[in-house]
Amino acid sequence: MLFARVFAVLLLLAPAAAGAQTPRAPIQSYEVVASFPHDPGAFTQGLLFQDGVIYESTGLHGRSSIRKVDPATGKVLQKRDVDARYFGEGIVAWQDRLIEITWQDGAGFIYDLKTFEPKGQFAYKGEGWGLTHDGDRIIMSDGTDELRFLDPQTLEEKGRVKVTDGGGSVFNINEIEWIEGEVWANIWGSDWIARIDPATGKVKAWIDMTGLLPAADRTGSEDVLNGIAYDAKAGRVLVTGKLWPKVFEIRVRP
Repeated sequence: MLFARVFAVLLLLAPAAAGAQTPRAPIQSYEVVASFPHDPGAFTQGLLFQDGVIYESTGLHGRSSIRKVDPATGKVLQKRDVDARYFGEGIVAWQDRLIEITWQDGAGFIYDLKTFEPKGQFAYKGEGWGLTHDGDRIIMSDGTDELRFLDPQTLEEKGRVKVTDGGGSVFNINEIEWIEGEVWANIWGSDWIARIDPATGKVKAWIDMTGLLPAADRTGSEDVLNGIAYDAKAGRVLVTGKLWPKVFEIRVRP
């Protein structure tokens, strides 16, 4: 399993032959500032911080949900289950709406941000993985090497950018978060976070999150790093993973 994960990381970082001379982005480390309880049964797909609470979406058929969570205690304050037909993925808050996408169904759902009552549905092509926004556009990942840009009102696609590093494509872009002009992205199946320039798609830096959750606290191959939330007022970065018992506040080392 360890060999497979290392091999996967080497593949995602490997530059294409045509761009082999292009410098790769620097690698940064991290330190843990604090840790907080997290529901170990939550298969975390999307994470965001707004108005003092964490909004979280969870996945798996029959276990998908959207939640409002107390960041200090991990207590679920509000929850709505998603129809068992769907595998929930990323979420984003836009004005008075909470928008969710699903994995392979091409279906997205719109909820009232306060009540979680359904307000609409929309469709898209391909898979749905992560969501965030830059204040003007909703940004979506789909597991490929591209980020999509959606109109926040109509949710129609308005453009895409390819994510690259060292002249090569970066695939498996999963949960994403807008942080100070950058898109931070979990790379599925790895302990890496990519800091992406949304204008060019180039990775500006990598954060090596190895060791954040000890191996002894992991229960299987699916409980990987996934979930980035930013508390803009306090400048806090919160990260977690699927089925993890903790949410961590981290500080990136220069």
